[in-house]
Amino acid sequence: MSEFLDASEIRSLATGIERQQVMDIVRGATFVGTLLLGWVSLHPFESLGDMQIGEAGTGNELATYAVFGGLSVLTVALAMRNDARGLATLLSPAFVLFGAWLLATVVLSFDPGTSIKRLSLTICVVAVTAALMLLPRSQQELMHWFTIAALALLAICYLGILLAPDLSVHLATDPQEPGLAGNWRGAFGHKNQAAAIMVMVLFLGVYIIRSGLWISGAAIIALASLFLLYSAGKSSLTLCFAVLLLTSVTSVIRSFWLRAIILLTPLVLLNLLSVGTVMFESLAGISKLLPFDSTFTGRTDIWAFALQSLHARLLTGYGFASFWGSSAIQNLPEGKEWAGFAAHSHNGYLDTALGMGLPGLALLILVLVIVPLRNFQRADEGGNNGPLAMMLLRIWLFGLYLSAMESFFLDRSDPLWFTFLMAVFGLHYLARFRAAD
Repeated sequence: MSEFLDASEIRSLATGIERQQVMDIVRGATFVGTLLLGWVSLHPFESLGDMQIGEAGTGNELATYAVFGGLSVLTVALAMRNDARGLATLLSPAFVLFGAWLLATVVLSFDPGTSIKRLSLTICVVAVTAALMLLPRSQQELMHWFTIAALALLAICYLGILLAPDLSVHLATDPQEPGLAGNWRGAFGHKNQAAAIMVMVLFLGVYIIRSGLWISGAAIIALASLFLLYSAGKSSLTLCFAVLLLTSVTSVIRSFWLRAIILLTPLVLLNLLSVGTVMFESLAGISKLLPFDSTFTGRTDIWAFALQSLHARLLTGYGFASFWGSSAIQNLPEGKEWAGFAAHSHNGYLDTALGMGLPGLALLILVLVIVPLRNFQRADEGGNNGPLAMMLLRIWLFGLYLSAMESFFLDRSDPLWFTFLMAVFGLHYLARFRAAD
């Protein structure tokens, strides 16, 4: 055999290398660009002064639908080329059953047209996030891509504060919630959303430091923490410390059941001391003894109305994303007129039940609560228990806790839902494949 390559073989080899370099750039650009789109959206820095009370998204944002539809095709194609086996593992009984019930709630929906439109975008976002986590070939690639995306997001938000404060900070002239004046929101529509995303970015910073990029990780943690403080997101800040504390215990306690008790007991308590207070007088009495607003900034009225409405359709709900802001809300009694303008119930689990009934809520708990925790356990036992697994666990757990106060489960292209999904799918893959260094 010749020890030398002829000219045609050299050209072929060079072409192959060039093609691989181009694909590496495409994969990296797709990951970073898609993640930034998921965080910032196509309409960042919206003026809240132009919004009227009761104004809410209708799911008719054609540009968003078109972009995420195109991205779903691109990311799935890249993932198929990169790791088709990973995508095939998503055809698990739990995911298939949940998807089947989702489709059933569209058919049985109070407003099938709205449900179909909103589900189509949700499916695209699910496809994008499922494929996105399969694009990096190694943990080093993933770490660098996350670093670029996190720093870019922080730069966008801080530039907004400096150059366009009227579009990045809540104002006293805003028709909705003028009491939030001075709170930072950056590129996001509300300071609560900004605060929650900053917590997730902070978890990314911890992961990046633990992976070896000290300067970049420290910068991300410092900038995200400062933004979190100025956004005045008290719930997100409290939950951030709770998640960091509780997840650190998992490095000491190895039993799945003990981990489940430690990590999920606060989730049960958060829901009992929030929605549970309008269901049981004893819980309402307990909440009044705690050092916070027992009405949860007026949320108790929304929860009471939502629970009353759910009673009428416990089995199927009102259809996927077709309760709030729809004709399902009618003949409101005096004093309840606000319900016709509410966008959600400020509780992801309650909103899931409203849209998909109690079977849908049970399946969501299976797919988004139980299975990811089991996946983390499998990843840990299989040796994938490094900084990446811990970062994904923290984002997932924070999302679960936050959903006791906010609604973003299955909410189309919501930034919190987008990031939470990446953590869910990331844990799914780590439980089945050894992550390359």
